[in-house]
Amino acid sequence: MVDENRGSVSASPALDRELLDAKFSPPPPRPGLASRRSLVERAVHSGAGVVAVTAPAGYGKTTLLAEWASTDARPVGWVSLDRFDDDPAALLTLLAMAFARVFPDAAGVVAEMRGQGSASLGRSAPLLAAAMADAPAPFLLVVDDLHEADSPACQDVLEVALAGVPEGSQVVLAGRHEQSHLARRRVEGRAFEIGVDELRADAAAARVIFAGAGVDIDEPELDALVARSEGWPTGLFLAALLARDGGDPSSVTGDDRFVADYLYRECVRSLPEDTQRFLRRTAILEQLSGPVCDAVLDRADSGALLRELEVHGLFLVPLDRRRGWYRYHALFREFLLGELGASENGSAVRLHLSAAAWYEEHGLPAQAIEHLLAAGDHGHAAHLVAALARPTYLVGQVSVVSRWLTELGDAAIRAYPPLAILAGWAAVLTGAPAEAERWASMIERIRYDDDAVDDQPMFESARAMLRTAMFAHGRERAIADAALAVASEPPWSPWRDLALYLSGEVSLLSGDLDDARSSFEAAAALAPQVGITDAVLLSEAELTIIAAREHRWADAERHVAVALDAIDAFHMEGYPTTALALAVGASVAVHRGDRAAAERLLARGMRARVGCTYAMPFVSVRVRLQLAVASTALGDGVTTNHLLREIDDLLDRCRDLGALADEIAAFRREAHERPADAGSTPLTPAELRLLPYLQTHLTLSEIGRRLFISRNTVSSEVGSIYRKLQVTTRSEAVERAIAIGLLGA
Repeated sequence: MVDENRGSVSASPALDRELLDAKFSPPPPRPGLASRRSLVERAVHSGAGVVAVTAPAGYGKTTLLAEWASTDARPVGWVSLDRFDDDPAALLTLLAMAFARVFPDAAGVVAEMRGQGSASLGRSAPLLAAAMADAPAPFLLVVDDLHEADSPACQDVLEVALAGVPEGSQVVLAGRHEQSHLARRRVEGRAFEIGVDELRADAAAARVIFAGAGVDIDEPELDALVARSEGWPTGLFLAALLARDGGDPSSVTGDDRFVADYLYRECVRSLPEDTQRFLRRTAILEQLSGPVCDAVLDRADSGALLRELEVHGLFLVPLDRRRGWYRYHALFREFLLGELGASENGSAVRLHLSAAAWYEEHGLPAQAIEHLLAAGDHGHAAHLVAALARPTYLVGQVSVVSRWLTELGDAAIRAYPPLAILAGWAAVLTGAPAEAERWASMIERIRYDDDAVDDQPMFESARAMLRTAMFAHGRERAIADAALAVASEPPWSPWRDLALYLSGEVSLLSGDLDDARSSFEAAAALAPQVGITDAVLLSEAELTIIAAREHRWADAERHVAVALDAIDAFHMEGYPTTALALAVGASVAVHRGDRAAAERLLARGMRARVGCTYAMPFVSVRVRLQLAVASTALGDGVTTNHLLREIDDLLDRCRDLGALADEIAAFRREAHERPADAGSTPLTPAELRLLPYLQTHLTLSEIGRRLFISRNTVSSEVGSIYRKLQVTTRSEAVERAIAIGLLGA
C-alpha cells in the first residue's frame, strides 16, 4: 500500500490547506443578533469539563459558540465538522489538530491519531486524552456540527478522548442530536448541557433581531410573535427579514419545517430571478467559494455575489475571516435543494458533475467522489476510489472507503476490477477474512483484459498476488502465482516489491532459504522507493529471522531497526503488518540483554496480532510463532502455550505450510522441554478487541452490538479479562491495561 499520501489524499496542498483552515476558524460574529453572554458565563462558571449544546437547526448553536470563542480569555481551539469526518481516525485527527493549534508543542500527537480498526479506540483516543491532560495551561476547545460525526465509533473515541480534559479547561460540543457519550458525565454531574429551552429567544432578544434588520415593531406585536414562534431564533430572524421587505411576519409559528419553507420562499421571492437560480444551484455544494461556484454555474461573478448575499442576510455563513469559503445555513440549504428539485428537475446531476470536475481538477478527489456518487456516475467514481483507496486506508479511515464501496455497489466495482483488487487487499491487510473471501470470490469470476492503468498492477498479476497472500489454493498454486506476479510486474511497477515479498514467502515455505533471502532483500530495497511501508516491515522482519537463525546478530539488529523505525516514522501502530517486526524485535532485544525493551515490544506485538487472521494465514502463523519464541526467551511459558493453541486454530484452516509447519513442530518440541507455569495467560484477540470498550460508559449489551456478539459472550470475555489482568472493576482493568501496554502508547 502506497505511503506518499499517508497524510493527505489531496494533490493540491494550497487549496487543501485553505479548506482545512476554514474548518479550524471560528466564524466571525454576525451583526444584528442578541448576545448570549450570560449563557456563556453560566457554562464557564459551571466548571464542567464538557459542555454540550444540543438543539435542532435554527437555534443559534454556531452563533453561541462563535461569541464564546471570541470572548473567552483562555487559548481557544475550534473545529467544524462535516460529513467527511464521520470516521474515528478522521475525527481524532481533527481534534488533535485543533488542540495542536492551541499548543504547538503537542503537534506530535496529530500523527499518532492514524490507525485502523480498534487502534483508534485502544490507542489513539487515550493518547489524545493524555496530551490534553498534560496541557500547559487551561484551554477551550470548540467542536461544531458534531452530528456530522455521530456514528457509534466516533462517539466511542470521543468519550475516551474527553476523559483527558483537565480541570480549568473545557471542550464544547454542539450538534443536533443527543450525545450518547455524555451519559456517564451526566450521572456524575461533570457535564453542563445547553438545550432548546436555554437557546430560545425572549422578547429582548427578538427586539435585537428586529432592530438589526432595521424594523420597528411595537411591544404587543413582538410579544405575540415570540409566543407564536416559541422563541425559535431562525423563525424570528425570518420574520424580521419579511417585515423589512414589506411582508407579513405574523405567519411564523414555531419551528415547523413547512412554515420554515414558506418563510424562506417569501424571503427569496423578492430577489432577482438570476440570484434565486444561483442560490438553488449552488445548494448542491456543502462549501462554497467564488471559483467553485463559477465552475458549477459557468459564470465569473460568484465571489461578488456571495459577498452580496452575506450582506443581505440570506443565511450564508462565512467559514473564514477572509470570506473565501461559505456554507448555507442547514435549513436554508435543505429548502434550496427542495426548490431545485421542484423547479429544475434533472439539473442536479449536471451540477454535481461540474462540481466533481472542478474538485478533481483542483486536486481534491475525495470531494469529487461525493459529487460523482450524488450524480450517479459510478463508473468515474470507481476510478477515483481506486486511486484513493490505499492512501485513505493507510490514514486509518477504513469506514470512509467502506462507505464509498457500499455506495458504488458490487456492479460498479465488478465493472472496474482494479478496484475489486484493492478492496480485497484492504480486507486482507486489515484482518477481515470474510470480506477478503467475498472479494476474492468476485475477482475469480471476473474477466478483464485491460493493461495496467495509473499505478494499478496488471489484473492477472494482481489476482495472482491476492491468491498468494490468502493461500486459498495451497502451496503449489501459491508458488506459481507468486512467480507469475514477479514476471508480470516490471522494475518500475509500484507493485513489484509486493510481488517480490510474496515470492520470498513462498520460497520460505518451500525451504529455499537463499531464494527467500534474495527476494526479501530486493523487496526491502525497492519498497522505500515506491513508498510501500508494509513490504518494508514484512521483508525486513523476515530477514531478521533468517539472520538470527544463522546467528548473524549484527545483521539481525540492522534489519529489525529498519522495520521498527518504519513503524514509528510512518505511524503504523495498530496495523497487523507491524506484528511480525515487533515480535522479532522482542527476540533481538532479549538477545542483547534488554529485557525492558523486549517486554514492551512483545506487548505491542501481542496487541497487533489481533488483525493477523486467516485472511493471510502464513503471516498470521509466523507472527504467533515469533511471539512464542520471544515469550519463551522471556520465560513466559503460559503465553507460549497459548500462542501455540492459536497456531493450531489457524492450521485447521491452512495445513499446507511446508517448511513453516516443520519450524512449528521443532519449536513445539523445544517448548515442551521448558516449564510452562511462568507468566500469565495473555488476552485473546477477541478479548483485545473488546478491551478498549471498557474505557467507555457502554453496557455489556451495547458493547455486544458494537462487536456483533451476544451479551453473554461479552460478559464471558469481560470476566476473562478481569481474571487475566487480576482486577475486579472496569477502571482497574483500564489502568492495568495501560500500565502493561495493551491500551494507549
